Amino acid sequence: MTKGILIAGTHSGVGKTTVSMGIMAALKHRQLRVQPYKVGPDYIDPSHHTAICGRSSRNLDTYMMGTEGVRQTVARTSADADIVVVEGVMGLFDGIDSTEIASSAHVAKTLDIPVILVINVHGMSRSAAAILKGYSEFDPEVRVAGVILNQVGSPRHAELVKNALPGNIPVIGTIPRRKEIEVPSRHLGLYMAHEKDYNTADMAAFIEENVDLDAVLELAEPCSVPEAEVIQKPGTDLRIGVAWDPAFCFYYQDMFDSFRNCGAEVVFFSPMAGDVPDVDGIYLGGGYPELYAEALENSETTRKLKGLAADGLPIYAECGGLLYLCGTYEVDDRTYKLADVVPANTRMTNRLKALGYTEARPLDKNFSSHNIKGHEFHYSFTECDRDARFAYEMIRGKGIQDGFDGLVEHNTLAGYMHSHPASFPVEKFVGKCREYRRR
Repeated sequence: MTKGILIAGTHSGVGKTTVSMGIMAALKHRQLRVQPYKVGPDYIDPSHHTAICGRSSRNLDTYMMGTEGVRQTVARTSADADIVVVEGVMGLFDGIDSTEIASSAHVAKTLDIPVILVINVHGMSRSAAAILKGYSEFDPEVRVAGVILNQVGSPRHAELVKNALPGNIPVIGTIPRRKEIEVPSRHLGLYMAHEKDYNTADMAAFIEENVDLDAVLELAEPCSVPEAEVIQKPGTDLRIGVAWDPAFCFYYQDMFDSFRNCGAEVVFFSPMAGDVPDVDGIYLGGGYPELYAEALENSETTRKLKGLAADGLPIYAECGGLLYLCGTYEVDDRTYKLADVVPANTRMTNRLKALGYTEARPLDKNFSSHNIKGHEFHYSFTECDRDARFAYEMIRGKGIQDGFDGLVEHNTLAGYMHSHPASFPVEKFVGKCREYRRR
């Protein structure tokens, strides 16, 4: 089994993403095959992992996927890797509500791999020992095997902290402050990988200089995963178009795999560029349509979607995709005319409207016989027409309106909820695409 390590932080903002990316780059620079993962539902960090490692980063989320889903994903995608590097989320023990579910600790326990804890020691010395003691002893099933001190002010500062720490957990890195290797952020998180020019050689050299990479490799232990399930793939007999450009870039690689496992070819296209490929269904993910609203308003794709939807082309849209399918989109006091597929209008606000995990009960059992789990994160507000029909009743989360989500129009389904193929009825969507092709 491939060895793995999980890099966690004491809390958000301690630098675990920068440290994780740097370690991935340094290991890749050593010619190792690094399989990256990200704990939680995040889309942005995995885009950086993928760019650095040259392998698709996968999300590991014990809420959306369950523990067996996490194990199977690692088993399926890491067999040919030299090492697994998992980037944590928030603080090590922060899960859904007050539980461990969906936390970095839960994933570490699920895979039975050790944790390297990143502590931001800016403004402290001996207090770091109390932090490490608490984190290392809070849950005996979570093995904090090493520590990386981040934001170290000077060599003397590093020594003061190291001398105060207990000797049973090695300090394997002391990282000085260096702003230029950090990834800038905005309203939905960090900038995406395609918006950053990577100097991975410089990143790798910086980590090699400040982190004992040999110690990282020695601390890694085999991931406790079963043999990967053998999936009998049918022959490819249809095409699903996936919107992929700066406006639509929030996707799980596992969703694409699920489409292919159901016999679909995945065809990427750019709504901003105006090209609509010959496909049997369309998937519009989340992203940043508010930043490219003018280009989308003037796009040939935008003009064509309403007719395609009316013709019965299956379309599935999430968050940014929902906004794109609305009639109008108000951004910074300007109103843009968009695809007008679903009976709603939307506007961007400067306040967070929803953030967190979701669970939805399908109102039509023909669509799904089980609840769908996902997450929502948006700043927009969507107003629906009186005759709007919804696909889900929200058990957890806000949805679009009055606890409902998933606008339904023709064969189009568009909602705020980002879903994962672990519970989303991929087979039903692909089946609708197949029916459309055979008409």
